[in-house]
Amino acid sequence: MEFLNRHEEMRRLEMVAQQNEAALVVVWGRRRVGKSRLLAEWATRHGGLYWVGDESGPAIQRRYLAAALEAVLPGFAAVDYPDWYSLLDRLSRDARAARWRGPLVLDELPYLVAPSPELPSVLQKWIDRERRQGGLVLAVAGSSQRMMHSAVLDATAPLYGRADQILKLEPLTFGFVPEAIGPANAAEAFAFFACWGGMPRYWELAAGYATDSVAAVDDLLLSPLGPLHDEVDRLLRQEMPSAVSLRPILDAIGMGSHRSSEIAGRLQQPATTLTRPLAQLQQLGYVRREVPYGDDEKRSKRSLYRLADPFLRLWFRTVAAHRGALQTATAAHRRQMFTAVWPQLRGEAWEELCRAAIPQLALPEISLSPAMRSWAAGAAEWDAVSQSPSGDVLVLAECKATTRPVGGRELRQMVHDLEAKPPPPTRKPPQNTQRWLCAPTFHSRRPRLPDHIRLIDARDVLAALS
Repeated sequence: MEFLNRHEEMRRLEMVAQQNEAALVVVWGRRRVGKSRLLAEWATRHGGLYWVGDESGPAIQRRYLAAALEAVLPGFAAVDYPDWYSLLDRLSRDARAARWRGPLVLDELPYLVAPSPELPSVLQKWIDRERRQGGLVLAVAGSSQRMMHSAVLDATAPLYGRADQILKLEPLTFGFVPEAIGPANAAEAFAFFACWGGMPRYWELAAGYATDSVAAVDDLLLSPLGPLHDEVDRLLRQEMPSAVSLRPILDAIGMGSHRSSEIAGRLQQPATTLTRPLAQLQQLGYVRREVPYGDDEKRSKRSLYRLADPFLRLWFRTVAAHRGALQTATAAHRRQMFTAVWPQLRGEAWEELCRAAIPQLALPEISLSPAMRSWAAGAAEWDAVSQSPSGDVLVLAECKATTRPVGGRELRQMVHDLEAKPPPPTRKPPQNTQRWLCAPTFHSRRPRLPDHIRLIDARDVLAALS
């Protein structure tokens, strides 16, 4: 799959490479999000070196790195380096002599730090010296987000405050799906995103199936031989330290427990014990905390915890829920397991995409806050609510992940229900209340609707999120 998006991230990396002085770049984010591809592309453009650490011992790691540096600094591998300081000191001298500025990319930094906890402090001293004496550009990256925080990002970390750029890579947005899978209409692109979310690695694997989501999910995920069959277990094991102990919480959420009390009840442990592990799962990007529209995010006691992206929800509702059965199931049976949960997966993904798109779909003269779900005891639930900062404009949206175009009597009934539904309480009575109906596709022939009713389809969402 060709290199997609990352334009802003690459622009910032280019700024660092073009300045004539030493610099440190930190790149982090979830596994499979595309950190390695971005940094390798950047290093190649400037005649730099991309190198990835592994789980070898420190002496072997240094020998591997020295061998890689031999390609840009001849003779570098002829010496054995007893510690990291000696290797970095020689690197500084040889790079200055050769007028080589890098960038040098050290990917999977946590694998280097785990057996050499002194390395962040050594890098700190080396970088401080490089700023005075040299011009080498260094980039460090890692997928173990807890280790990256402890080594680089936390206020107590040795490298804290020394980075010229800190880039957290987020998943790709829905708008890039057509570029990844080739010709597809917006509804087909939505079905693809509802399976795989925004992780480039999963897009790369699924792109060969084009719009055949059922075949892709069966081959890649449900089949015991599929490359993604054990994906979540693998991701948790590869965290440093391992996050395998957090797996039961993910299982509970995947099974439909979203309040901390429900999760605790399913795990048969006190809810007070979940505060820290839930925070860790949010930091890792596996879980998101949701509060209803109108609540203060920090003080809300009505929080819900949900799996953070479509792929995680797909994995836990298929593989995790049927691990034993999948070992002997026929392809037909595996596909039935997928189609049984597919409507719910589509619905959740569609709501998320619509909420993300709503602020971008407002008229140019209207600014809207991020859309949120609204729920409260005794009140009507809304899939998306967004209000202008002034409070004058209120958008209320219902999101229907239908599999066929909506039109005729069905559309009229949906619009009737939309108009009859009472709005949620707002901080200020709006002067202009708009009600939007969101569905992947509508019939081309539509009835005349009141000005405050708007129909949003997958093409609109795709354009808004491109």
